[in-house]
Amino acid sequence: MDALAAKMKFPSKVPPSPTPELIGSGPAMQEVYQLIRQVAKSNASVLLLGETGTGKELIAHAVHRLSPRASGPFIRVNCGALAESLLESELFGHVRGAFTGAVNNRIGRFEAAHTGTVFLDEVDSTTAKLQVKLLRVLQEHEFERVGDTQTIHVDTRVISASNRDLSEEVAAARFREDLYYRLNVVTVYVPPLRERREDIPELVAHFMRVYNEENNRHVPHITPDAMRALEEYRWPGNVRELQNYIERAIVLAPADELTPDLLPEAVLGKRPPRIGRTVDLETLAGALVEQGIADAGPQAENLHARIVNRVEHELITQVMSQCENVQIKAAAMLGINRNTLHKKLKQHGLEK
Repeated sequence: MDALAAKMKFPSKVPPSPTPELIGSGPAMQEVYQLIRQVAKSNASVLLLGETGTGKELIAHAVHRLSPRASGPFIRVNCGALAESLLESELFGHVRGAFTGAVNNRIGRFEAAHTGTVFLDEVDSTTAKLQVKLLRVLQEHEFERVGDTQTIHVDTRVISASNRDLSEEVAAARFREDLYYRLNVVTVYVPPLRERREDIPELVAHFMRVYNEENNRHVPHITPDAMRALEEYRWPGNVRELQNYIERAIVLAPADELTPDLLPEAVLGKRPPRIGRTVDLETLAGALVEQGIADAGPQAENLHARIVNRVEHELITQVMSQCENVQIKAAAMLGINRNTLHKKLKQHGLEK
Protein backbone atom coordinates (compact mmCIF):
# COMPACT_ATOMS: atom_id res chain seq x y z
CA MET A 1 0.00 0.00 0.00
CA ASP A 2 1.41 3.37 -0.99
CA ALA A 3 1.95 6.37 1.30
CA LEU A 4 -1.34 8.03 0.32
CA ALA A 5 -3.34 4.90 1.01
CA ALA A 6 -1.54 4.37 4.30
CA LYS A 7 -2.60 7.82 5.52
CA MET A 8 -6.24 7.05 4.79
CA LYS A 9 -6.47 4.44 7.57
CA PHE A 10 -8.34 1.78 5.66
CA PRO A 11 -10.14 -0.98 7.61
CA SER A 12 -7.86 -3.85 8.51
CA LYS A 13 -8.50 -7.60 8.70
CA VAL A 14 -11.19 -7.62 5.99
CA PRO A 15 -11.17 -10.00 3.02
CA PRO A 16 -9.72 -8.39 -0.12
CA SER A 17 -11.95 -7.62 -3.06
CA PRO A 18 -12.35 -10.46 -5.59
CA THR A 19 -10.59 -8.50 -8.36
CA PRO A 20 -8.24 -5.49 -8.32
CA GLU A 21 -10.80 -3.29 -10.13
CA LEU A 22 -13.29 -3.48 -7.26
CA ILE A 23 -12.40 -0.86 -4.67
CA GLY A 24 -13.91 -0.75 -1.18
CA SER A 25 -13.55 -2.63 2.09
CA GLY A 26 -16.72 -1.58 3.93
CA PRO A 27 -19.54 -3.91 5.01
CA ALA A 28 -21.84 -3.06 2.09
CA MET A 29 -19.24 -4.11 -0.47
CA GLN A 30 -18.18 -7.12 1.57
CA GLU A 31 -21.74 -8.45 1.14
CA VAL A 32 -21.44 -7.94 -2.60
CA TYR A 33 -18.02 -9.63 -2.71
CA GLN A 34 -19.30 -12.66 -0.83
CA LEU A 35 -22.19 -13.09 -3.25
CA ILE A 36 -19.90 -12.62 -6.26
CA ARG A 37 -17.58 -15.39 -5.09
CA GLN A 38 -20.52 -17.75 -4.59
CA VAL A 39 -22.34 -17.11 -7.87
CA ALA A 40 -19.20 -16.98 -10.03
CA LYS A 41 -18.64 -20.72 -9.65
CA SER A 42 -21.99 -21.53 -11.27
CA ASN A 43 -23.49 -21.01 -14.72
CA ALA A 44 -26.54 -19.22 -13.30
CA SER A 45 -27.77 -16.00 -14.88
CA VAL A 46 -27.02 -12.94 -12.76
CA LEU A 47 -29.04 -9.73 -12.57
CA LEU A 48 -27.22 -6.64 -11.29
CA LEU A 49 -29.45 -3.91 -9.89
CA GLY A 50 -28.21 -0.50 -8.87
CA GLU A 51 -28.20 3.18 -9.68
CA THR A 52 -26.27 4.59 -12.61
CA GLY A 53 -22.58 4.95 -11.85
CA THR A 54 -22.34 2.34 -9.08
CA GLY A 55 -20.01 0.02 -11.01
CA LYS A 56 -22.29 -2.74 -12.29
CA GLU A 57 -20.03 -3.47 -15.26
CA LEU A 58 -17.05 -3.97 -12.92
CA ILE A 59 -19.15 -6.44 -10.93
CA ALA A 60 -20.04 -8.29 -14.15
CA HIS A 61 -16.33 -8.45 -15.08
CA ALA A 62 -15.52 -9.84 -11.63
CA VAL A 63 -18.14 -12.59 -11.92
CA HIS A 64 -16.69 -13.57 -15.31
CA ARG A 65 -13.06 -13.49 -14.16
CA LEU A 66 -13.81 -15.69 -11.13
CA SER A 67 -15.85 -18.18 -13.14
CA PRO A 68 -14.79 -21.35 -15.02
CA ARG A 69 -15.45 -19.28 -18.17
CA ALA A 70 -12.64 -16.82 -17.39
CA SER A 71 -10.58 -18.00 -20.37
CA GLY A 72 -13.50 -17.28 -22.69
CA PRO A 73 -14.60 -13.88 -24.04
CA PHE A 74 -16.44 -11.21 -22.06
CA ILE A 75 -18.75 -9.33 -24.43
CA ARG A 76 -20.62 -6.19 -23.33
CA VAL A 77 -23.74 -4.85 -25.04
CA ASN A 78 -25.40 -1.57 -24.05
CA CYS A 79 -29.02 -2.36 -24.89
CA GLY A 80 -30.08 1.23 -24.35
CA ALA A 81 -27.70 2.69 -26.92
CA LEU A 82 -29.19 1.15 -30.08
CA ALA A 83 -32.54 1.08 -31.85
CA GLU A 84 -34.40 -2.25 -31.89
CA SER A 85 -33.38 -3.27 -35.43
CA LEU A 86 -29.73 -2.46 -34.84
CA LEU A 87 -29.69 -4.12 -31.43
CA GLU A 88 -31.18 -7.33 -32.84
CA SER A 89 -28.44 -7.48 -35.45
CA GLU A 90 -25.82 -6.58 -32.82
CA LEU A 91 -26.93 -9.39 -30.52
CA PHE A 92 -27.69 -12.16 -33.02
CA GLY A 93 -25.83 -11.17 -36.19
CA HIS A 94 -27.20 -11.00 -39.72
CA VAL A 95 -26.68 -12.44 -43.19
CA ARG A 96 -25.92 -10.57 -46.36
CA GLY A 97 -29.01 -8.85 -47.76
CA ALA A 98 -31.03 -9.14 -44.54
CA PHE A 99 -31.64 -5.39 -44.61
CA THR A 100 -30.36 -2.26 -46.33
CA GLY A 101 -26.66 -1.93 -45.62
CA ALA A 102 -26.13 -5.62 -44.77
CA VAL A 103 -23.46 -6.19 -47.43
CA ASN A 104 -21.73 -9.04 -45.57
CA ASN A 105 -22.53 -11.80 -43.12
CA ARG A 106 -21.85 -10.76 -39.54
CA ILE A 107 -21.79 -12.74 -36.30
CA GLY A 108 -23.59 -11.30 -33.28
CA ARG A 109 -22.48 -10.73 -29.70
CA PHE A 110 -23.99 -13.98 -28.41
CA GLU A 111 -22.06 -15.95 -31.01
CA ALA A 112 -18.88 -14.00 -30.21
CA ALA A 113 -19.36 -14.79 -26.51
CA HIS A 114 -19.48 -18.57 -27.06
CA THR A 115 -17.88 -20.36 -24.06
CA GLY A 116 -17.72 -17.01 -22.28
CA THR A 117 -20.05 -14.35 -20.89
CA VAL A 118 -22.32 -11.76 -22.46
CA PHE A 119 -23.18 -8.71 -20.36
CA LEU A 120 -26.49 -7.04 -21.25
CA ASP A 121 -26.38 -3.54 -19.77
CA GLU A 122 -29.67 -1.59 -19.51
CA VAL A 123 -31.57 -4.76 -20.36
CA ASP A 124 -34.81 -3.02 -19.31
CA SER A 125 -34.65 -0.93 -22.49
CA THR A 126 -35.22 -3.91 -24.82
CA THR A 127 -38.46 -4.17 -26.77
CA ALA A 128 -41.08 -6.93 -26.48
CA LYS A 129 -39.96 -8.50 -29.77
CA LEU A 130 -36.35 -8.64 -28.70
CA GLN A 131 -37.27 -9.98 -25.27
CA VAL A 132 -38.83 -13.03 -26.97
CA LYS A 133 -35.52 -13.79 -28.70
CA LEU A 134 -33.56 -13.22 -25.48
CA LEU A 135 -35.83 -15.64 -23.66
CA ARG A 136 -35.19 -18.31 -26.29
CA VAL A 137 -31.41 -17.90 -25.99
CA LEU A 138 -31.63 -18.25 -22.22
CA GLN A 139 -33.91 -21.29 -22.36
CA GLU A 140 -32.72 -23.15 -25.47
CA HIS A 141 -29.24 -21.67 -26.03
CA GLU A 142 -30.07 -21.16 -29.69
CA PHE A 143 -31.12 -18.45 -32.17
CA GLU A 144 -31.05 -17.49 -35.86
CA ARG A 145 -29.19 -14.58 -37.38
CA VAL A 146 -31.36 -11.81 -38.79
CA GLY A 147 -32.48 -12.86 -42.28
CA ASP A 148 -31.34 -16.48 -41.88
CA THR A 149 -33.07 -19.80 -41.13
CA GLN A 150 -30.07 -21.73 -39.84
CA THR A 151 -30.20 -22.30 -36.09
CA ILE A 152 -27.02 -21.48 -34.17
CA HIS A 153 -26.30 -23.08 -30.80
CA VAL A 154 -24.21 -21.24 -28.21
CA ASP A 155 -22.82 -21.91 -24.76
CA THR A 156 -22.94 -18.44 -23.22
CA ARG A 157 -23.54 -17.20 -19.70
CA VAL A 158 -25.77 -14.13 -19.41
CA ILE A 159 -25.20 -11.32 -16.90
CA SER A 160 -27.65 -8.43 -17.16
CA ALA A 161 -27.94 -5.08 -15.45
CA SER A 162 -30.58 -2.43 -14.86
CA ASN A 163 -30.92 0.79 -12.90
CA ARG A 164 -34.68 0.20 -12.71
CA ASP A 165 -36.72 -2.21 -10.61
CA LEU A 166 -37.51 -4.91 -13.20
CA SER A 167 -40.37 -6.26 -11.09
CA GLU A 168 -42.03 -2.86 -11.52
CA GLU A 169 -41.39 -3.01 -15.25
CA VAL A 170 -43.07 -6.44 -15.29
CA ALA A 171 -46.06 -5.09 -13.34
CA ALA A 172 -46.34 -2.22 -15.83
CA ALA A 173 -46.27 -4.72 -18.75
CA ARG A 174 -43.05 -3.23 -20.09
CA PHE A 175 -40.94 -6.33 -19.45
CA ARG A 176 -41.78 -10.02 -19.93
CA GLU A 177 -42.31 -11.84 -16.67
CA ASP A 178 -40.83 -15.12 -17.97
CA LEU A 179 -37.69 -13.33 -19.15
CA TYR A 180 -37.40 -11.54 -15.82
CA TYR A 181 -37.31 -14.85 -13.95
CA ARG A 182 -34.77 -16.26 -16.40
CA LEU A 183 -32.46 -13.28 -15.89
CA ASN A 184 -33.12 -13.06 -12.16
CA VAL A 185 -31.73 -16.41 -11.00
CA VAL A 186 -29.32 -14.57 -8.71
CA THR A 187 -29.72 -10.86 -7.99
CA VAL A 188 -26.82 -8.69 -6.84
CA TYR A 189 -27.72 -5.26 -5.46
CA VAL A 190 -24.86 -2.82 -6.02
CA PRO A 191 -25.09 -0.16 -3.28
CA PRO A 192 -24.96 3.56 -4.08
CA LEU A 193 -21.93 5.47 -2.85
CA ARG A 194 -23.93 7.27 -0.12
CA GLU A 195 -24.48 3.83 1.49
CA ARG A 196 -20.77 3.03 1.50
CA ARG A 197 -19.18 6.31 2.55
CA GLU A 198 -16.50 4.43 4.47
CA ASP A 199 -15.06 3.41 1.07
CA ILE A 200 -14.62 6.99 -0.16
CA PRO A 201 -11.01 7.46 1.13
CA GLU A 202 -9.96 4.25 -0.57
CA LEU A 203 -11.68 5.23 -3.82
CA VAL A 204 -10.09 8.70 -3.67
CA ALA A 205 -6.63 7.18 -3.20
CA HIS A 206 -7.20 4.85 -6.14
CA PHE A 207 -8.42 7.57 -8.52
CA MET A 208 -5.64 9.96 -7.46
CA ARG A 209 -3.09 7.29 -8.25
CA VAL A 210 -4.71 6.49 -11.63
CA TYR A 211 -5.08 10.10 -12.83
CA ASN A 212 -1.69 11.23 -11.58
CA GLU A 213 -0.19 8.52 -13.76
CA GLU A 214 -2.46 9.13 -16.77
CA ASN A 215 -1.88 12.88 -16.78
CA ASN A 216 1.78 12.84 -15.74
CA ARG A 217 0.98 14.83 -12.61
CA HIS A 218 2.34 14.70 -9.06
CA VAL A 219 -0.52 15.41 -6.64
CA PRO A 220 0.00 12.78 -3.91
CA HIS A 221 -1.77 14.61 -1.05
CA ILE A 222 -5.32 15.65 -0.19
CA THR A 223 -6.21 18.08 2.60
CA PRO A 224 -8.47 16.97 5.48
CA ASP A 225 -11.06 19.60 4.50
CA ALA A 226 -11.22 18.31 0.93
CA MET A 227 -11.58 14.72 2.12
CA ARG A 228 -14.28 15.75 4.60
CA ALA A 229 -16.24 17.45 1.82
CA LEU A 230 -16.02 14.32 -0.33
CA GLU A 231 -17.17 12.11 2.53
CA GLU A 232 -20.15 14.32 3.36
CA TYR A 233 -21.44 14.86 -0.18
CA ARG A 234 -24.54 12.93 -1.27
CA TRP A 235 -23.09 11.59 -4.57
CA PRO A 236 -26.17 11.37 -6.80
CA GLY A 237 -23.85 10.25 -9.63
CA ASN A 238 -22.18 7.63 -7.41
CA VAL A 239 -18.63 6.35 -8.03
CA ARG A 240 -18.60 7.65 -11.60
CA GLU A 241 -19.20 11.19 -10.31
CA LEU A 242 -16.42 10.86 -7.73
CA GLN A 243 -14.07 9.56 -10.41
CA ASN A 244 -14.84 12.54 -12.63
CA TYR A 245 -14.25 15.09 -9.85
CA ILE A 246 -10.95 13.54 -8.80
CA GLU A 247 -9.65 13.53 -12.38
CA ARG A 248 -10.69 17.19 -12.75
CA ALA A 249 -8.95 18.14 -9.49
CA ILE A 250 -5.74 16.32 -10.42
CA VAL A 251 -5.59 18.07 -13.80
CA LEU A 252 -6.25 21.53 -12.31
CA ALA A 253 -4.15 21.26 -9.11
CA PRO A 254 -1.46 23.99 -9.10
CA ALA A 255 0.65 22.21 -6.48
CA ASP A 256 1.09 18.73 -5.01
CA GLU A 257 -2.08 18.84 -2.89
CA LEU A 258 -5.78 18.37 -3.66
CA THR A 259 -7.58 21.22 -1.89
CA PRO A 260 -11.31 22.08 -1.45
CA ASP A 261 -11.20 24.89 -4.04
CA LEU A 262 -10.52 22.25 -6.71
CA LEU A 263 -13.88 20.59 -6.02
CA PRO A 264 -17.24 21.60 -7.57
CA GLU A 265 -19.49 23.95 -5.59
CA ALA A 266 -22.11 21.25 -5.04
CA VAL A 267 -19.56 19.08 -3.19
CA LEU A 268 -18.66 22.05 -0.98
CA GLY A 269 -22.32 22.72 -0.18
CA LYS A 270 -22.37 26.06 -1.99
CA ARG A 271 -25.27 25.03 -4.20
CA PRO A 272 -27.86 22.24 -3.92
CA PRO A 273 -26.75 18.88 -5.29
CA ARG A 274 -28.60 17.28 -8.19
CA ILE A 275 -31.42 15.18 -6.78
CA GLY A 276 -31.32 11.54 -7.84
CA ARG A 277 -34.16 9.04 -8.07
CA THR A 278 -33.61 7.68 -4.55
CA VAL A 279 -34.45 9.44 -1.30
CA ASP A 280 -31.41 10.22 0.87
CA LEU A 281 -32.75 10.36 4.42
CA GLU A 282 -29.69 12.04 5.91
CA THR A 283 -29.84 14.84 3.35
CA LEU A 284 -33.60 15.25 3.91
CA ALA A 285 -33.23 15.37 7.68
CA GLY A 286 -30.31 17.78 7.44
CA ALA A 287 -32.40 20.08 5.27
CA LEU A 288 -35.23 20.02 7.82
CA VAL A 289 -32.82 20.97 10.57
CA GLU A 290 -31.29 23.73 8.45
CA GLN A 291 -34.76 25.16 7.72
CA GLY A 292 -35.36 25.96 11.39
CA ILE A 293 -36.71 22.77 12.93
CA ALA A 294 -33.76 22.92 15.35
CA ASP A 295 -31.45 25.70 16.46
CA ALA A 296 -27.73 25.16 16.52
CA GLY A 297 -26.80 23.73 19.88
CA PRO A 298 -26.27 20.53 21.84
CA GLN A 299 -29.81 19.26 21.12
CA ALA A 300 -29.58 19.71 17.35
CA GLU A 301 -27.71 16.47 16.73
CA ASN A 302 -30.23 14.41 18.75
CA LEU A 303 -33.15 16.01 16.92
CA HIS A 304 -31.45 15.32 13.61
CA ALA A 305 -31.18 11.63 14.54
CA ARG A 306 -34.84 11.53 15.59
CA ILE A 307 -35.93 13.12 12.31
CA VAL A 308 -33.91 10.59 10.33
CA ASN A 309 -35.46 7.75 12.32
CA ARG A 310 -39.02 9.07 11.94
CA VAL A 311 -38.73 9.80 8.21
CA GLU A 312 -37.09 6.42 7.61
CA HIS A 313 -39.86 4.60 9.54
CA GLU A 314 -42.63 6.35 7.59
CA LEU A 315 -40.90 5.91 4.24
CA ILE A 316 -40.25 2.18 4.71
CA THR A 317 -43.83 1.65 5.93
CA GLN A 318 -45.27 3.34 2.84
CA VAL A 319 -42.95 1.62 0.38
CA MET A 320 -43.59 -1.82 1.90
CA SER A 321 -47.33 -1.19 1.62
CA GLN A 322 -46.92 -0.05 -2.00
CA CYS A 323 -44.93 -3.19 -2.80
CA GLU A 324 -47.42 -5.47 -0.97
CA ASN A 325 -44.64 -6.38 1.50
CA VAL A 326 -42.44 -7.90 -1.21
CA GLN A 327 -38.98 -7.08 0.14
CA ILE A 328 -37.15 -7.43 -3.19
CA LYS A 329 -39.37 -4.80 -4.79
CA ALA A 330 -39.24 -2.52 -1.74
CA ALA A 331 -35.44 -2.69 -1.53
CA ALA A 332 -35.09 -1.77 -5.21
CA MET A 333 -37.53 1.14 -4.83
CA LEU A 334 -35.64 2.44 -1.78
CA GLY A 335 -32.28 2.03 -3.52
CA ILE A 336 -30.85 -0.30 -0.86
CA ASN A 337 -30.00 -3.99 -0.90
CA ARG A 338 -32.32 -6.60 0.57
CA ASN A 339 -30.11 -7.33 3.59
CA THR A 340 -30.07 -3.64 4.52
CA LEU A 341 -33.87 -3.49 4.21
CA HIS A 342 -34.24 -6.56 6.43
CA LYS A 343 -32.08 -4.94 9.11
CA LYS A 344 -34.08 -1.71 8.94
CA LEU A 345 -37.39 -3.60 9.15
CA LYS A 346 -36.13 -5.26 12.31
CA GLN A 347 -34.80 -1.97 13.69
CA HIS A 348 -38.18 -0.26 13.23
CA GLY A 349 -40.26 -3.23 14.38
CA LEU A 350 -41.77 -3.71 10.94
CA GLU A 351 -40.75 -7.32 10.32
CA LYS A 352 -44.36 -8.54 10.32
